[in-house]
Amino acid sequence: MNKLIVTFVIVLLAFKPFTGVEGKMFPNMVCEDYNGKTVNLPLDTKGKYTLLGMAFSKDAETNLKTWINPMYNKFIGKKDKKDVDVFDPQMEYDINLFFVPMFTGINQLTSKQSKEKIKAMTDKELYNYLLFYEGDKTYKEELDFQKKDIPYFFVLDKTGKIKYATYGSYDEKKMEKILDVIEEN
Repeated sequence: MNKLIVTFVIVLLAFKPFTGVEGKMFPNMVCEDYNGKTVNLPLDTKGKYTLLGMAFSKDAETNLKTWINPMYNKFIGKKDKKDVDVFDPQMEYDINLFFVPMFTGINQLTSKQSKEKIKAMTDKELYNYLLFYEGDKTYKEELDFQKKDIPYFFVLDKTGKIKYATYGSYDEKKMEKILDVIEEN
């Protein structure tokens, strides 16, 4: 029995909930957009809710891609008005949405080639939603990144405070929580 309890506690500690950053201000982060223009997060996004998907590695990038179509379709894509019920209009969202590949440590040495490869593989409609971060790993600690091989997602309120944080591949429950947080206000 004691062995079972110890195992359960170890499993819980290994997969602790990713909520320690909720309620904190998102740290200042200088990124670059597709055209090389500097974007300061969260300073340049204040006044709107902001969704950020961040990836530190190739494995994390793979999981990050599972979010792109659902996020784009829900928050950015143009809906065919014929498909919208007159009595139940689709909610329109006025948010910032960014996917941020992060180049830290030794990965900075290949960042230029990696950025070009990402751009070449990305649909041009998504260029406005793609930011690149190149720098140190301080954000790993500040944002409580527990593993480098999974993507992390943040919902920032209009002031830049983290209202919700999650990680991993896309799923409907995570999207429902994101919608709940955005629709609260």
